[in-house]
This record gives sequence, C-alpha cells and structure tokens, in this order.
Amino acid sequence: MYTLYIANKNYSSWSLRPWLLLRELGIPFEERLMRFESASNWEAFRKFSPSGQVPTLHDGSTVVWDSLAITEYLAERHKGVWPEDETARAWARCAAAEMHSGFTVLRTRCSNSCGVRVRLNEIPGDLQRDIGRINELWNEGLKRFGGPFLAESKFTAVDAFYAPVAFRFQTYGLKAEGTAAAYLARILALPSMRSWYADALQEPWREEAHDAHLATYGTVIEDLRAQ
Repeated sequence: MYTLYIANKNYSSWSLRPWLLLRELGIPFEERLMRFESASNWEAFRKFSPSGQVPTLHDGSTVVWDSLAITEYLAERHKGVWPEDETARAWARCAAAEMHSGFTVLRTRCSNSCGVRVRLNEIPGDLQRDIGRINELWNEGLKRFGGPFLAESKFTAVDAFYAPVAFRFQTYGLKAEGTAAAYLARILALPSMRSWYADALQEPWREEAHDAHLATYGTVIEDLRAQ
C-alpha cells in the first residue's frame, strides 16, 4: 500500500492534490500527517522526503516527491488519473502544469488557509489577471469536454490540481464566473473535499508566520477553526 506524507490540512495546498486524487480514484493509501513547525521543517521532513517538503509518496522502497511527479507515477499504475481522450489528456496536462508552476500572485496574496475567511484589502491588476485566467481555464475545459469535471465526465488529475484554488476562492470570496461557478460549488461539495475541510477545521496547530502573512494583504473576518 502507498504511504502519503502530507502536512497540515489547513495550510498545505500541495498536499491536497495527491491526497484528493487517491481518494477520488479509490486507490488505497496510508496517510501520514507531519505538521509544520514554526522553525524550519527541513530536518524533520528530510526523514521521509529528499527535498524536505510535502507531499511525498512512498511505495515500498520507491520514494516519489513533488505533487506532479506523484501524479505521473500513479498514472503509470492506475487507470483514470488522466482523461482517456488524447486531446483532453493533453489539455489536462497543460492546465495542471500551468497550475503547478504559475499563478504566483494568487499564491502570494491568497495563501492557503481553509479555516478562515479573509477580506482582501484590494484586488490589484496582477491578481485579477490570475483570477481571470483560472476562470478562463475552467470555462474552457467545461465547454470543450462536456463537464461536469474539467477534462471529462469523471474527476481526473487536473481537477485535483485546481482543488486548492477552490478553497482559496472560498477563503477570500473570489468570484467564479459562468459555468465555472457551478464547477467551484461541485468541487467544494465532493465528499473527499468536505472530509479534508472538516479535518482542517479541527486541527489545533497554528503556524504563526503563515497566519501573520494573511494580515499583509487582508483582514480575517471569520476564523472557523477549533479554538
């Protein structure tokens, strides 16, 4: 059985991707949560990850780190990770890669924290550009491939890569437009997403630097996490 190392569900958007993919595809795995510490996590995380980061997948003696590498590793062993149709699969891989390496302004100004609600001080042009591009991608995929998921009728890896964005839209009150609005609601309503979110709310740990970062770009107007 696979072992997937992740970090705090409230904060770790990168961990969510392979976790959600495994859950949605019904692939058995053992979850091991290694929480973030206020100091460096390098030494602790290096015990299971060559990069000292999460997520990391262990398959016997094979260690796979980075969410995209984990996705491709799973795709070599399980059906349904990527769409069956060649055109849809190419689009899905491009969209997932764009999420993996891009949207730096969204990541910076809207850092992941599932359990709070934040009112942004402003939405500058570069952030609006990222939001607009995500809406464009979602609407394009849904229109081209028929939905209700981004690249076919079933959940695939590209949906897993954009799932953390769904939480960001919820946290910061960002708008999904057109058919993307229904897609956003659909992703947030997935039982696996609701399970992750419920666990995130119950986590007692706080990462002070991360929480302080929220105040740089907005005001926390609601904290739903267990106190």
